[in-house]
Amino acid sequence: MSALSVAVVRARYNPYGGAERYTQRAMAALGAAGVQLTVIARRWPTGPLEGLPVRLTLLKVDPFHIGSLWRDWSFARGVRQVLRSHRFDLVQSHERVAGVGLYRAGDGVHAAYLEQRRRVLPGWRAAALSLDPHHRWVLREERAMFTHPALRAVICNASAVLEDIHRRFGVPRERLHLLRNGLDLERFAPPSAEQREQSRRRFGLAAQAAVFAFVGSGFERKGLAAALAALSAMPGPQGADAVLLVAGADRRLQRYRRQAAALGLGDRVQFLGGLDDVRPVLWAADGFLAPALYDPFPNAALEGLACGLPVIASPTCGVGELIEPGVNGFVHDALDVASIAGAMARLAARSADGAMRRAARASAMPWTLEATAQSLLTLYRQVLAESPAP
Repeated sequence: MSALSVAVVRARYNPYGGAERYTQRAMAALGAAGVQLTVIARRWPTGPLEGLPVRLTLLKVDPFHIGSLWRDWSFARGVRQVLRSHRFDLVQSHERVAGVGLYRAGDGVHAAYLEQRRRVLPGWRAAALSLDPHHRWVLREERAMFTHPALRAVICNASAVLEDIHRRFGVPRERLHLLRNGLDLERFAPPSAEQREQSRRRFGLAAQAAVFAFVGSGFERKGLAAALAALSAMPGPQGADAVLLVAGADRRLQRYRRQAAALGLGDRVQFLGGLDDVRPVLWAADGFLAPALYDPFPNAALEGLACGLPVIASPTCGVGELIEPGVNGFVHDALDVASIAGAMARLAARSADGAMRRAARASAMPWTLEATAQSLLTLYRQVLAESPAP
């Protein structure tokens, strides 16, 4: 296995993106196991991975483009050109590129995302999604990829995504593999009393205030509008003082600032931007909000669980598959603001009760980086045994 060469396809690296953090950590674990790693990307850091003396090779594919359609089309075309001139034992793509052998469906199914997005758009904009050239190309490339004879396996990080791919595209179940995200459980752990106090002091939080964390980029998809509305509607004595810490980047940030102001939230919402280290946000909080319109399995929510935060998720957020309502969090529809607000109040009322925090931590314990790497290596062996690389 030490000679196994794997190419990972991911268009670009966002240091604040959960998918990229997961990919970087998984590659570190694979590299430590002796796998020769190559990244095919527009840009990607090539230094030591996660503190390990493991480096990777970067094959840069960055053709000129204008607009998202040209960007994605040209990248997929460039990847196919690279793969025709290089040999790897396996190619694991995190992007929709027809003709790859192994695909990680970390972004879920684009058609499902569009269905959920239509729920929050005005009628004319919802209808326009079907006519948007970029969305039409993604849908075609996605179908071409899932029905291509070269596809040998699909890695899904949520059961709902696995079932959706099988239903929509007819991919045989034996080619669909459920492999959850992994994380460093020593790095993401419940805070000590001193760490919690320092984190709260860093953000100027009152000792008794109920604090919720929202972590992730792409605020519309991840449900920030619903989180803000729920904070405003939160009942109970702690509702008036509850605080939301928002860590992440979004080009429509001002829209959410205006929403917070219109709801009268004032300084009860802190927009922190992208953070290299989100642990202080998680350590300061009493709960994690993930009311996503569509998010196959947010790594940030798993990090929240690992830090002992109960999670309020939506059924269209994959982390909801790990939630036992009332035990380690709650699950409510992404647009059910009243229920989300009620769940926030229940978490605030039980913030001094360590049972939910312990249950949250326990639900993250199986998903170690080592387990992720071993599962990937097992899948690689299986795929190569069934169908050797061309």
